[in-house]
Amino acid sequence: MKMSRLGMLSLGLALVASPVYAQADKVVAKVDGIAITEREVALATEDLGERLAQLPDERKRDEVINYLVDLKLGAKAAAAAKVAEGPDFAARLAYFREKVLLDQYLTVEGKKAASPEAAQKLYDETTKAMTPDEEVNARHILVEDEAQAKAVAERLKKGEDFAKVAGELSKDPGSGKEGGSLGWFTKDRMVPEFAEAAFKLEKGQVSDPVKSQFGWHVIKLEDKRTKPVPEFAAVKPQIDQYLERKAQQDIIVALREKAKVERLDQPAAPATPAPAEPKKP
Repeated sequence: MKMSRLGMLSLGLALVASPVYAQADKVVAKVDGIAITEREVALATEDLGERLAQLPDERKRDEVINYLVDLKLGAKAAAAAKVAEGPDFAARLAYFREKVLLDQYLTVEGKKAASPEAAQKLYDETTKAMTPDEEVNARHILVEDEAQAKAVAERLKKGEDFAKVAGELSKDPGSGKEGGSLGWFTKDRMVPEFAEAAFKLEKGQVSDPVKSQFGWHVIKLEDKRTKPVPEFAAVKPQIDQYLERKAQQDIIVALREKAKVERLDQPAAPATPAPAEPKKP
């Protein structure tokens, strides 16, 4: 008996099936003889999202498979109860089919938009237009009043180590334990009084006491530089996300612009009356 062209095509597809798809369809569990595949595990993992985020990594897979076991059992019971025969089920199925179709379409098109070439182009254009920012690396000692700040400044003038004094006296719970170190920061990251004083200093210089809303500071400038442009690899995930979302938004906007939307649940707008003819003289 000759095999039909459709049969030959099916056989050919089966013979050249990708190992990736074979792996995705691998059966990882069974419940009452119903298979649970690796692909279903991946889909459920994506669907459960935040619920899994709270669990340690070693428990996540077991949680997903247990969820799929319950899903298979529940779906089997629902089918036996003929839930699928009701009009509400058909409406829900149609709604979620359209939702999944749209989500999948936007995901695919978004990935296309976030090509390596598009990402590199956006990076180059953005970094070229960036205005270089100056940033400083500084330490500070925070105390409650001016008298304490002056006493700190005197100790430093006599040669005491800034980091040691900061560890001993600073009220800043974050930097105090690190010898007063604030790391690198730009001017807009700090309150105005502190920023003005810090950016006026030269490398190695210590400020006079500076008052801010947090108390009194004595600041030491460790270094100053032009803020480096972030490396492409470091920001590529954010670039890809931007390109994907922009492409998806553009798709929705374009679809709406081409569509004719009619709201039948609202009364029609009243017709605009024709302008009255001017009276003849």
